[in-house]
Amino acid sequence: MPIRTNRGRAAVYRRLWGFPLRSPRHLAGTAIGVAILIIAIGILVPQLLGPRQDNSVTPARIPDPASSAAARPPAGSSVPVSTRLTAPLAQPTSALPSADALNIAKLWALAWVNHPAGITNAQWLDGLRPYTTDEFLPQMSTVDPANIPASQVTGEPAAAQSYTSSVLVVVPTNGPKLSITVAQTTAGWRVAQYDQAS
Repeated sequence: MPIRTNRGRAAVYRRLWGFPLRSPRHLAGTAIGVAILIIAIGILVPQLLGPRQDNSVTPARIPDPASSAAARPPAGSSVPVSTRLTAPLAQPTSALPSADALNIAKLWALAWVNHPAGITNAQWLDGLRPYTTDEFLPQMSTVDPANIPASQVTGEPAAAQSYTSSVLVVVPTNGPKLSITVAQTTAGWRVAQYDQAS
């Protein structure tokens, strides 16, 4: 029986590794074979390892300050306080729309459409200020009143969504409808956001 030399082994390896490079058909066949092998491994290995454990995260809830006050350690205590949320966030509570919220939305819309020629942004903002939250007013300072596509309110405000602490109000104008979010604040109902609805 002839003994294989290192030179014979090298020739066998050259034939194996050179096979894909002999022609485009060989290369495509080799690529398809490798892809099928990878897919088969991807399917078989998880089945051999067993079922996956569910590591999904449950949504957290901000605890009620009143109920968590009793569980809070006394001031100066060295007991560590957990900041992890352990229950789902509280959903807003539906409520009938507040007449005051609807009125504020209408007054805000009337101030929004009031932009005669030559009015400055500061003058226009002064009209919105009594009905707008302090946080939202700086965002409104970027609006050029000359670009507002409406000049009058054409109907009564209607609540699209209503909760105990906020109301989404739609106000029709002679331009686009306004979708106004009115929020309950320490100063009363104030506009916290708006968008131009179609």
